[in-house]
Amino acid sequence: MSFSITILGSSGALPAYNRFPSSQFLTIQNRHFLIDCGEGSQMQLMRFNLPYHKINHIFISHLHGDHYLGLMGLLFSLQLQRRTNDLHLYSHRGLDEIITLQLKHARSALNFNLIFHEIDSSPSQIIFEDDVLSVETIPLRHKIPCVGFLIKEKSKPRKINKEKLPKNISLQQIASLKLGHEIRDENGNVLFTNKQLTLPPKKSWSYAYCSDTAPDQSILSIIKKVDVLYHESTFMESEKEKALETLHSTARQAAAQAKAASVGKLLIGHFSARYRDLEPLLVEAQSVFQNTSLAIEGETIDLDE
Repeated sequence: MSFSITILGSSGALPAYNRFPSSQFLTIQNRHFLIDCGEGSQMQLMRFNLPYHKINHIFISHLHGDHYLGLMGLLFSLQLQRRTNDLHLYSHRGLDEIITLQLKHARSALNFNLIFHEIDSSPSQIIFEDDVLSVETIPLRHKIPCVGFLIKEKSKPRKINKEKLPKNISLQQIASLKLGHEIRDENGNVLFTNKQLTLPPKKSWSYAYCSDTAPDQSILSIIKKVDVLYHESTFMESEKEKALETLHSTARQAAAQAKAASVGKLLIGHFSARYRDLEPLLVEAQSVFQNTSLAIEGETIDLDE
């Protein structure tokens, strides 16, 4: 699995019916990320046998407790396991103060460096990038500063067609082929074109995570045509006024966002504790956008399938 999303928590402000608060674990080309870290996240990571010790970047959408209160438990567990690698935290201002204060009064110090990256809610900005992917913020409408995250793979190298490779080709020439170059002789003449010896690259995937937010058409240009969109769906349409009051979304509104942005697939989550049965929310969303699924704890969405 080169790009997968595992749901750790899909509940709203209150844990309910074995649903945990918001958290997701992403694996992208052997890189591991955590998005939000609600209460119990480390227990879910352990429960589903996920390599949480390999997480080097944690993205927190906003500072309501159901999105970060599991963080201290995870940090202390990593400390007890003698972690030494740097851990990067991306959040709005204040999370560094919250963590520092708890460490101070616990008279504790971490064995590893905790590196804070302050997020600005607006405008959209790239907050992480390497040679494989980028992470960009999505400004959201909520009661406090809040962002979503757009994760996009970069173009992948072309694949070598082993059946077409000449016997005397060098490793340096193979590396050059993967970068899209031609094979040339010492005088610069083309011996083999890239297309003669390679196959098209694998698809690059994209994922948008929209946590607590009222519907906002201004983000459609950011999430347009993503392969998978996670969008909070705290309420059903019958509670539309409650959603408006709390700056949350209904399942129908989330589906309308997905349809307007022409996304490939919609995941809905952040369900209110008033709903034991989630099927009615799914039906409501599917009436607008058919390719909708529920975010269910322990389920992994493998984008390569």
